[in-house]
Amino acid sequence: MDAMDAILKRRSIRKYTKQPISDKIIKELLEAAVSAPSAGNQQPWHFIIIDNHRIFNEIPKFHPSAKMLKDADKAILVCGDLSLEKFKGYWILDCSAATENILIAAHAIGLGACWLGVYPREERIVGMKKLLNIPEHVIPLSLISLGFPAEQKTSEDRYNSARIHHNKW
Repeated sequence: MDAMDAILKRRSIRKYTKQPISDKIIKELLEAAVSAPSAGNQQPWHFIIIDNHRIFNEIPKFHPSAKMLKDADKAILVCGDLSLEKFKGYWILDCSAATENILIAAHAIGLGACWLGVYPREERIVGMKKLLNIPEHVIPLSLISLGFPAEQKTSEDRYNSARIHHNKW
């Protein structure tokens, strides 16, 4: 699949088959993640691969949008490490770019994925940190559920010329 197809046809998938995702595929997704741009090349990210369903069952207790994890094969938690920051606050942009790269790569190789926002919701941040024993200086930004899709979603044209401006508003 070419890059434009992957970007334009990617959708949030919340229903998954029981087919397992190989470690090789997870490594490919993480290679895509760390290829994202970052401010000053600071690369402030860490990733936690989750495949324990006991953990998946705990997450919806503090993250009500995470119910699809019950069917997911794996998930990746994208975190920002404040001790790696060269430019304060840019970890959010950097880790968001890494998250989007994972989503596009997942779609391109036939996986379904869904971005579950963690940051800036305090109850979600605290819940993830406690559950996964995350150090104080590391902030969870996003959780990406992953699995082979058990649903199909059609792409839609989201281009809105009313929101495009040239040289001024």
